[in-house]
Amino acid sequence: MTQQIRALVVDDSQAMRRSLMYALQRLGSWLHTDEAQDGAEGLKKLTLGRYDLILTDINMPLMDGLKLIRHIRQTDAYRTVPIVVITTESAVEDRERAMALGASAYLVKPVQSKVVQDTVKSLLRLE
Repeated sequence: MTQQIRALVVDDSQAMRRSLMYALQRLGSWLHTDEAQDGAEGLKKLTLGRYDLILTDINMPLMDGLKLIRHIRQTDAYRTVPIVVITTESAVEDRERAMALGASAYLVKPVQSKVVQDTVKSLLRLE
């Protein structure tokens, strides 16, 4: 794989960000990760750089993940970028709301690294 993929991990838990970034980095050296501690910081990073994949939590201070998804999908450059929601919110209504806003996948914490990796590989059409 020679194409470089940039992923942004948005979660208010540093431990969760580290865990997700580690899972992504194990896919290969072609996948580079960046992090943001909430939706507002994530949105700022999205305006400053280019990302090919976004992983976000829902419950975060300043801007939650659902608002972040709404903003992302309103931006031409990010209309089709895969967004993976990884959250503790397991209610069907939460999943439906996230998917209706434009999320590409919805995973409920705790989530295993392999599930994250398989979801990302599928969304990026790597296998």
